[in-house]
Amino acid sequence: MFRVYIFILALLLVSCQHKKGDYVCPPCDLKCDNLSFEKPGSCPHCSMELVLKSELEADSNLIVNDVKIEEGSGKFLMEGGYDTIKTIWVHYHQPKNFTKNSKVIFVLPGAGRNGKDYRDTWVDASEKYNLLVLSLEYPEAHYPGFWSYNLGGMISDVNIENETYTINQNTDQWLFEDFDRIFDAVKTEADLIADRYDMFGHSAGGQILHRLAIFNPNTKADRILASNSGWYTIPTLLGSFPYGLENMHDVTSDLDFSSKLVLFLGEKDDANETRGHLRRSSEVDKQGLHRLERGIYFYNESKRIANESNLEFNWKIEIVSNVGHDYKEMSKRASEFLYGSDRD
Repeated sequence: MFRVYIFILALLLVSCQHKKGDYVCPPCDLKCDNLSFEKPGSCPHCSMELVLKSELEADSNLIVNDVKIEEGSGKFLMEGGYDTIKTIWVHYHQPKNFTKNSKVIFVLPGAGRNGKDYRDTWVDASEKYNLLVLSLEYPEAHYPGFWSYNLGGMISDVNIENETYTINQNTDQWLFEDFDRIFDAVKTEADLIADRYDMFGHSAGGQILHRLAIFNPNTKADRILASNSGWYTIPTLLGSFPYGLENMHDVTSDLDFSSKLVLFLGEKDDANETRGHLRRSSEVDKQGLHRLERGIYFYNESKRIANESNLEFNWKIEIVSNVGHDYKEMSKRASEFLYGSDRD
């Protein structure tokens, strides 16, 4: 009888851990900021992932640009590079055997902006390969729409219904400088010896990284794995931006393919893959009808353009066997590709 009583008491304690109203929407400047929910999931109003109210209250105590990294998983808050009112969450994992010689990898999530989930996916690799993992989360409230994230802030004034937009020629407002800036802050805090870092981005994150290689190749990024992007900016004048380089100032006359970009593509991210949103239009369908086809097209076209201009071409392509649009499995394969025993 006593054991039954203990069992019932334990069930009651578990059921009371998350009471009604424990989950809230991250601040997005909409009316749903004042709502609470009984269960985890997505906000039905703004579609942002719900978080525990206790976590949000703890986050409110964090100081912007106060970089503190301790053993295990955590996060800190960085200001935006151009508009300092905007902020970026950095979800990190520091391995148990971390030293000044540990390597650093930036991880960029897909359109869900779920930096914590991507960080968690890299925890095993962090411990196995002694990596400091920095997974970036650009909140929708500060970086709305695919144009602010996938396209790195390179277009603005977007009207989806009329399919109009303005090309943002102010490179200071693009996201690409954020990575060096955050790396420098972490390097100082952790007293790192490393002067460079690696990068992995999946889906929308992969879109950011292939554009980084085109538009800002001279960063401190070393190996850049752009994984399973939905579509690409082709480095040619035969197409208006964001599909090509037409109307982009100070880029077309100075193409540079010297960065260590790897098109890291899932073999099964093909016409049979149903996960993720795949953009379809006359412009992007020229690249192919599925992600694998588009990635191969982007690589081949880029190589052709580089060869015609006698430019150094360091970009590579890697087809990952038996994997589709799966960020967890692609993350695992990426860690093996970058840090396995037969790698540098």
